Amino acid sequence: MTAGAVQAQGQGAYPHKSIRFVVGFSAGNSIDSVARIIAQHITNKTGQPVVVDNKTGANGMLAAAEVARAQPDGYTILISNSSTITVNPSLYKKITYDVKKDFAPVSLIVSVPFILTVNPQNEPMGTAPNLKAMLDLAKAKPGAYSYGSAGVGNLTQLSYELLNGMAGVKMTHVAYRGTAPAQVAVLAKEVDSTFDNPSSVPKIKAGQLRAMAVTSAQRWHELPDVPTIAEAGYPGFDISFWVGALAPAQTPPAIVKTLSDLIATAVQDPEVKAKLAQQGNIRMLATQQFETQIDAETKQYADIIRKANITLSE
Repeated sequence: MTAGAVQAQGQGAYPHKSIRFVVGFSAGNSIDSVARIIAQHITNKTGQPVVVDNKTGANGMLAAAEVARAQPDGYTILISNSSTITVNPSLYKKITYDVKKDFAPVSLIVSVPFILTVNPQNEPMGTAPNLKAMLDLAKAKPGAYSYGSAGVGNLTQLSYELLNGMAGVKMTHVAYRGTAPAQVAVLAKEVDSTFDNPSSVPKIKAGQLRAMAVTSAQRWHELPDVPTIAEAGYPGFDISFWVGALAPAQTPPAIVKTLSDLIATAVQDPEVKAKLAQQGNIRMLATQQFETQIDAETKQYADIIRKANITLSE
C-alpha cells in the first residue's frame, strides 16, 4: 500500500477494492493503451485490481456521462482523451455532462503532437522548402489547396484552422473518418496535407511522407529534426492530443490526490515509463495544473470553432 493511502468513507484505506477505469474508445488505441499501462501499475503498487472497461461511442461522450453519474468514491475513473473534455462541449448541441460541474481532474498522463505531413511527390506543396513557404503558396491561391482531417470538429481540423488563421490563408477542408484515411488521401494526392498522428513516423522515415512541422511546443522525440510550428514561424502555436484521468466531481480531495500520486509514480518504474513514452510525451500534471490546462484548452478550442464556423448536425 502506498504512503498516500487515505481512509475512504470509513471503509479502510483507499483503495480497498477494485477500481474501474472507464475508457470511451476501443481497445488497442492510445487512450486504451495508456489506461491499461496505468491500471497494471496501480494494481502492482496497491495490490488492488484495476480493470479497464471500454464503453465506446459518441467521441467518448457515453463513457464520460457514465462516470459523471458514478459514485464519487474513487472507484470509477474516466480515462479520457482531450477531445471528449475540451472540444465536445463547444461542438455538440446535445451533451449529457458538464466538465466543470461533473468532473474532478486527477492527472494528465501523456500528450501527443500531431505531425503536419505532405506527399513529397505532390508538387508544389510537397516540395516546398519549409512550412512557411508551403503556406505562402496557399496564401497566393485561396482555396486552391486542401487539407484532410480525421473528421469535422476533430482536433486535426481545429489545429489546421488555427494555423490557417495565424498564417492568413484559406485552404479547403476535406473530412475523413479518422487519421488513417486522411493519410491515405495525402499519399494518393487527393489532398495536399494533413495533421497526422505519430503512427505516420515509419512512412516519414521511409520517405513516403514528409513531415513539415509538429504541433506541440516541444519537438517530438521520434522526429528530432522536425521543427515545431512555433519554430517554423508561428509563435505560440501549441496543440497536443492528451490522455488523462478524471473522477466524479464530488470525489473527496484526499482520494483524488492519492490517485494522482499513484499515477505519478509510474515514471519511477523504468519499464512503465518506457511503455508510456511509446504512447506520447509523458506529462504528469497533478490536479490543479491539469484543471488549468483543461480550462485554457476549452476556451482556445471554443474560439477556433466559433471563428471557423464549425458545426455538426448532431
